[in-house]
Amino acid sequence: MGMTVLQSTPRVDEDVDLRERIDPDRPWQAVVWDDPVNLMSYVTHVFREYFGLPRADAERLMLAVHNEGRAVVAEGVREQMELHVQAMHDYGLWATVRRAPQ
Repeated sequence: MGMTVLQSTPRVDEDVDLRERIDPDRPWQAVVWDDPVNLMSYVTHVFREYFGLPRADAERLMLAVHNEGRAVVAEGVREQMELHVQAMHDYGLWATVRRAPQ
């Protein structure tokens, strides 16, 4: 009779964790997602008021949210992105934090 050797295969989440440890300087992003509730004018207002953006920049981001389903509104250290996301939630917008793509 032969012996069966079981080998452990890495899980996908372990791979992601490993990438984060290899590249700790890769920035984080605050992403605002499209929702069925907020008007485009309100989203533009939030971006102008909270981020201090000129109208054209705020409208460009709002249109990305509306047309593409999401927009990256800020990029930097994780703690700051978490603060931005909490602020977006306080305004009633849907937002998440994610690692910037490589």
